Amino acid sequence: MPQEDQQLTLTPADYSLLTDLYELTMAACYVGEGLENRRASFELFVRRLPNGFGYLITMGLAQALDYLENLKFEDFQIEALQATGLFDQVPDRFWSVLQSGGFSGDVWALPEGTAVFANEPLLRVEAPLWQAQLVETYILNTINYQTLIATRAARMRDVAGEDAKLLEFGTRRAFSPQGAIWAARAALAAGFDSTSNVVAALKLNQKPSGTMAHSLVMAIAAVSGSEDEAFSAFQRYFPTSPLLIDTYDTVGAAQRLAEQVKANQTNVAGVRLDSGDIADLSKQVNSLLPDAKIFASGDMDEWEIAKIKQAGGIIDGYGVGTRLVTGKPVNGVYKLVEMDGIPTMKQSSSKETYPGRKQVFRHCVDGKISKDRLAMASESPQANEQPLLQLMVKEGKRLNPPEPLADIKKRTAATVAMIPDVIRQLDDPQPLQVEISDELKQLTQQTEKRLDKEATDV
Repeated sequence: MPQEDQQLTLTPADYSLLTDLYELTMAACYVGEGLENRRASFELFVRRLPNGFGYLITMGLAQALDYLENLKFEDFQIEALQATGLFDQVPDRFWSVLQSGGFSGDVWALPEGTAVFANEPLLRVEAPLWQAQLVETYILNTINYQTLIATRAARMRDVAGEDAKLLEFGTRRAFSPQGAIWAARAALAAGFDSTSNVVAALKLNQKPSGTMAHSLVMAIAAVSGSEDEAFSAFQRYFPTSPLLIDTYDTVGAAQRLAEQVKANQTNVAGVRLDSGDIADLSKQVNSLLPDAKIFASGDMDEWEIAKIKQAGGIIDGYGVGTRLVTGKPVNGVYKLVEMDGIPTMKQSSSKETYPGRKQVFRHCVDGKISKDRLAMASESPQANEQPLLQLMVKEGKRLNPPEPLADIKKRTAATVAMIPDVIRQLDDPQPLQVEISDELKQLTQQTEKRLDKEATDV
């Protein structure tokens, strides 16, 4: 048997096999039945928003399109699949199909940083059936996760305000090293100022940011007998970096630093508070070190930021980790909506879908979203409506280069500003009720009748 690969690192060469087994078994079945090249349309959407969320901010499209551009089966990967014995009964033509090339279809999608609501497609794939089926797992993975992070980040920026610094500190709590990089990207694109993840920051042409940990204070204090010596040592090498002052006694540390500042013995650019009553401590620290920037961390999220602000906390920035990169999942699903021009839909209880290729038309009044209309892709916009889904990939070719992170960040900010307050609010948000067009309603009824008849004719 081949030796185990314990590193489990991922490269673009692995993209074709980074999928669930049933995507491959279904593709093999399509080949066996002669259906593999029939034109299919799949749409990615969420049936319901996570509890407590009034909207989602789409993210992850760039990585999904990169995946499609690099999708290719190498000989050694096909040999590995054959060696499993799972495909012994499939026709040899299946392997020829996998070797025939990469993704050749079209992709329609919402630009990253766009607000989206329940049942609205974030993305549509139109391609030969075997391709459209195969790409499901990877696309759901990157878009679901990055949309979760981007939504949380946008909500935190909304609560913190424009002037506060937001720092992404979630690498050690993210679900994987790859997930940590995606989380950093999504947070930056949705309004955060920087990330502590060095590789993510450098890949994205950003400057990483961070402070220090309690271990540095404890290590140097253990040798020197002084917390102040730990501060001095750190400042010798990083004079503009904030000091973490809550290892032992937050107020006591601030008092000593204030005395040193008064005596012109040091300069304190900033401090970080990681525990205790952050709002109260920030007021005391500010009274002692009025020129120092105060950063808060430790289980921060949008509700904690709102609580600190309501209590009058004097905070210049927030470091957010665990509650940004983990949490309630975005349960995006990827469903077949049209096959060879024939509308199709799922009728399972509580999991019904709308048939046919669709478009989302957004209507705004006085700069605020007033209505979204889910309609057929063939429909035209009504007065003051804008179609949201855009053609991103044509016949396997990307139509535009990847967007700069700064552009996505601007779109996110503009989008959130367009969301009505009752939808943006943290407590009991009221999600937008998406209107269904008359044409889509009629198609749904016709499709249901057709499917019911087909079921009874069996």
